[in-house]
Amino acid sequence: MTSPAAARIAVPARTAHRRVDIDGVEVFYRESLPERADAPVLLLLHGFPSASHQFRRLIDALGAHYRLIAPEYPGFGHTAAPEGFTYTFERLADVTERFVERLGLTRFTMYVFDFGAPVGFRLALRHPEWIAGLVVQNGNAYAAGLSDAAREFTALTPDTPGAEEAILGLLTLDATRAQYEGGTADPELIAPEGWLLDQYFLDRPGRKRAQLALAYDYRSNVAAYPAWQAWLREHRPPTLITWGVNDPFFPEPGAHAYLRDVPGAELHLFDTGHFALEDHLPEIAPLVADFLDRTWAEVPPGGRGRGRLRK
Repeated sequence: MTSPAAARIAVPARTAHRRVDIDGVEVFYRESLPERADAPVLLLLHGFPSASHQFRRLIDALGAHYRLIAPEYPGFGHTAAPEGFTYTFERLADVTERFVERLGLTRFTMYVFDFGAPVGFRLALRHPEWIAGLVVQNGNAYAAGLSDAAREFTALTPDTPGAEEAILGLLTLDATRAQYEGGTADPELIAPEGWLLDQYFLDRPGRKRAQLALAYDYRSNVAAYPAWQAWLREHRPPTLITWGVNDPFFPEPGAHAYLRDVPGAELHLFDTGHFALEDHLPEIAPLVADFLDRTWAEVPPGGRGRGRLRK
């Protein structure tokens, strides 16, 4: 017999921690083990400078009822890339595409955050049939969503005076911590494990070289914004946007910009910074669960309704 206390406790998901070889890249990933074999699938694409651990609490919260899969890109987390791997966003998308194929995924909702947006939208352009819906959390696809600091950063090239120093300055412990705590209403809600683990991985051999290369390649994402926006206009995927409005890199206009191309998107704004899941999981997790429940079945074209903004 279940005790009253047990009935009040949400049972966290069982999560498998796995590795798979993708063309010489040993990709580490987390995968929840839901109760139902046919549970909706959510592919979690992490950001900079993090890895799959940024989704650990979301997986605990939702993974018993949904299949959540969080791979780590080359140059991040536990994933190991061979010597000489070329670090570009195209290559990150190549590895992620092969990862999806290796797992046999043919339809899923994508959760795109930060670097997850350029990886995810490349997947969407290559395989629109895979995408059942989008959850966008501070994942930018619009020039309006770039702050002045982000514009300066994305303009850096190896020939820009002081470029390498500027990028390396973003890979320090103080900068990593600031990405987590910056813009939050209450920094005490931010657990230190996240930024400490990120920094551990950033400090591993070869990781700074990888991040320098990706920083210089970020301009390729800005150049691709029109193609991503055209994909959104053509396919109008069911879309949930949850956005920390105090993000110093991707400010609030980037969230609203999605509504121009996906007028049926649902937008929720939160008084926090870049890593909104860290302090707003209790608000965001139910939104994601409800979104998956409502949109996993096929949605007929034109059945999107009007965009909604909720704070």
